[in-house]
This record gives sequence, structure tokens and C-alpha cells, in this order.
Amino acid sequence: MQQAVVFENVVKAFGSFRALDGLNLKVNAGEVTALLGPNGAGKTTAVGLMLNMLRPSSGKIEIFGREPKSKELREMTGALLQETKPADGLRTGEILQLFRSYYKNPLSYERLLDLSGLHKEEKRKATALSGGQRRRLAFAQALAGNPSLIILDEPTVGMDVESRFRFWEVISALANDGKTILLTTHYLEEADAVSDQICVMAEGKLVASGTPQALKARVSSRTVSFRTSQELDLNLLNGLPGVERAEKSGNAYSLYAKETDELLRNIISSGWEIRDVQVSSGSLEAAFRQLTDIQDQHSENKEGA
Repeated sequence: MQQAVVFENVVKAFGSFRALDGLNLKVNAGEVTALLGPNGAGKTTAVGLMLNMLRPSSGKIEIFGREPKSKELREMTGALLQETKPADGLRTGEILQLFRSYYKNPLSYERLLDLSGLHKEEKRKATALSGGQRRRLAFAQALAGNPSLIILDEPTVGMDVESRFRFWEVISALANDGKTILLTTHYLEEADAVSDQICVMAEGKLVASGTPQALKARVSSRTVSFRTSQELDLNLLNGLPGVERAEKSGNAYSLYAKETDELLRNIISSGWEIRDVQVSSGSLEAAFRQLTDIQDQHSENKEGA
């Protein structure tokens, strides 16, 4: 399969700090790829390098076989970044027409309104839009040039539930049209639902990549979850045979274990007043935590060596 984006042993240093530390990354053309990682993993730095906002300290980056500084890529790439600010004094429709004028073969004005869902806001001043509407306007601006590669950095921040649902419907439609879409997000359930491929970063490196199903299959533990009106001691739960980790959220508890049969028997025979007991296999969140924890442990071992 053709690669749209290729990073080969890329390092980006800011003084003595390496935001990227030998990143090797491949993004398949015509697919939706989610770039995941904890804060400080290097995701935003990688996006900045793709957009030629930053230059690598070493290594090689190619986008559709071209260097990021290539003029041709400006026509082929659209980006929605985390920090956007609408132009003062201009209406939503005026901004879209202005951005269309920058490109040789832009998307039609009506198509941009359809994709962003901004028909009702067409005549409104952009500065009067809500946070979610401004986000959708920035998304439309990213699509104005009819790009082959669409880069989305935390795209649904500030959107309400309905807007987020519609946004992912649009992303699926664009992917079906053959667009290459690279996104970063902290909403793991969204990445799981829309991505063909997921790349997990930690400490400036790629620690895993694959389909959502393949990454979830790498998680060996299962989860037993339940609710109770009682206050249970996490130290007690962590001490149950086979439990790798116990977590609490309100009156809900989650216990992670490789073998759940014995754990279930212990919970049921405990005398606790429990309800809504569920056993689930590996989730993307569990895979994400496991992969990034492994990287953290590896780094600690290197420092202690």
C-alpha cells in the first residue's frame, strides 16, 4: 500500500530536550490514521514537522514523496490545529470564500457549508460564533483547497455531542472519497470507531501501530467491572488473587486480571452489595495504557542502568 506520510528516524530537539527521539512512522494513503499518546509524547511536534512549521534536527520526512517544504504540498494538505482564531470583522461565508481563493481547485462553497454544517451561520460574524461553531469553521477552512491529506489536531475539542457525531460522519465520508486523514485525539473511543490504523507514541518514539482490533488483541488482561453503594478499599481490591490493577470512579469499580473466573467467585462470595457486573475483553484504552506504561518502564530502566 502507498504511504502518504513517512518519518525515518526523525529527531527534533529543543536544546537538550528531544521532543522526537528517532521517530519512525508510516501513514497509509487513503486511510484514517489516529496518532495517540500521552501529553508530551511528541504528537503536536510531529504535526508541526509535517506542516513545515518546524524543521527536523535529523532524519527524513516525506509526504506523498515530497519534502514538507515543497510548494506542491501546500495545495495537497489541509490542517485543523488546536489553536485557531477567526478573522475579525469577517462573516463566516466571507472567510470561506477568501480561503477558497487561495487554491487552484477548491471545494465548492456549498460543499464547504454542507461538510461543516454552517449554513445557518453563513451570514454571522465569525467572532460571534460559539466555540464549537468556530471549530467547524476552522475545519471548513482546512478543506477549502480540496486537500489529499487532511491533518486534524484534537479536532472535536469544544464541540457538543451532536456536533462531534456529525463531524465523524463527515470524516467517514471524506475517507470513502479516498482522502488521507491523520488525526490526534484524547477521545480513545472516537479513534477506535473511525480509524483504519492507530499509531501510539510515547516519549518521542513510536511504540506500536496497527488496526484498532490488532492493538486491542495485544492486551492480555480482561476487566471485571461492577457498582456498589459500599465504599471499598482499593488496597483490598488490589490484593485479590490475580488482580493487576484496581480503579474506582464514583460508585463504579474496575478490576484488571488475566484470569477472571476465580476473581468473579471471590467478588460474588465477598458479601458486598454489588450490581451491574460485567466482564469485558481488552479495550483500546487498556491497550494504550499498557503500551505507554511499557515505554515508561523501559525509559526508567535505561536511566537506572
